[in-house]
Order: sequence, then structure tokens, then C-alpha cells
Amino acid sequence: MTDPDRDLPEQIMWAGRFITAKTRGKWEYVSRARGIHAAVILAIDEAADGRHVLLVDQYRVPLGRRCIELPAGLVGDEQAGEEASLAAARELEEETGYRPERLERLGDFSASPGMVSEGFTLFRAHGLTRTGAGGGVAEEDILVHRVPLDRIADHVADWRAQGYAMDVKLLLLLGAGMVA
Repeated sequence: MTDPDRDLPEQIMWAGRFITAKTRGKWEYVSRARGIHAAVILAIDEAADGRHVLLVDQYRVPLGRRCIELPAGLVGDEQAGEEASLAAARELEEETGYRPERLERLGDFSASPGMVSEGFTLFRAHGLTRTGAGGGVAEEDILVHRVPLDRIADHVADWRAQGYAMDVKLLLLLGAGMVA
């Protein structure tokens, strides 16, 4: 079955610096402005003390609380036409204090396709080197978590019990353990 609104013209209802509210027929949705998109980084530190995934938490105004997430950032918000892998490497180091030797592009994904046209490019970081404390740029208040990969489910359960929001992309790490 084909949606009858599919070929109707898109209308912009409101445009801001980073997002645009749109309609197409009966559908209302939001998109990123100016061709901006996101890069998300799956960073697993393969160190002598075992395999650890790098996660961040920061306060998210739309949720009204802190959220546990994979490191991520915007592509093209400061420089049009920016290469996604360069933005991903920059964001990983800014947020976590780790620089990747190489990034592997895992594909493009849609975040919440029923109401947001935004997608993201997922990267896997390889060969991590610690360069600093991370924490993001001024006023981001990002906290870095280096979590043993084999204990991720326990950590997520603890954070949820404390009232943290969980980014859906954490399902990458939890997926196999959620189906019994």
C-alpha cells in the first residue's frame, strides 16, 4: 500500500538554526537544517585490562534529564560539506579524550523515522589512543564512561534505576542480551 501523501509537496512550518519543522499532507516531522547530519561512534578500547566501550552522558533539554549515549556529533554544522569521518574523529576526541587511529564506516541509519527525517552515519573506531580527559567543548558538561563490555547490561540497568535516559543506539550493545 502506498501512502497517498507521499507525492504531496513538503511545506516548511518553522525553521531554526539547527532544525526545521515540516508537513507533507497529514504528516508532521522535523529535519536537520542546512544539510547537517550526525555521526555516531562505537568506540571499544581494546586495552590490557580488557575490552571497554566508551559512553558519554550529558543533560538533554528535550528529555529533561541526563542521557547515556554513544559519542556523537554534528557533521556540517560549522563547515558545509564536511566529511563525516573527520567530524566523527573530532567529536570522539572532544567528547571522550580518545583519538582513533582509523574509523570504519558501518552505514547510515534513521533515528526515529516516524517523526524525524534525521539519520546518522555509524562509525566503529579502531586503535584508540588517550589524548585527554574529554568532556566536550565549553558548556557541554559531558561525562565520560569507560565500561567493561561484558558488564554493559549491568551498567545500563543501574543508570536506568538512577533515572538516566538511554539513547536507543545503546541497543547495539544490548541487543543480543535482550532476547532470551
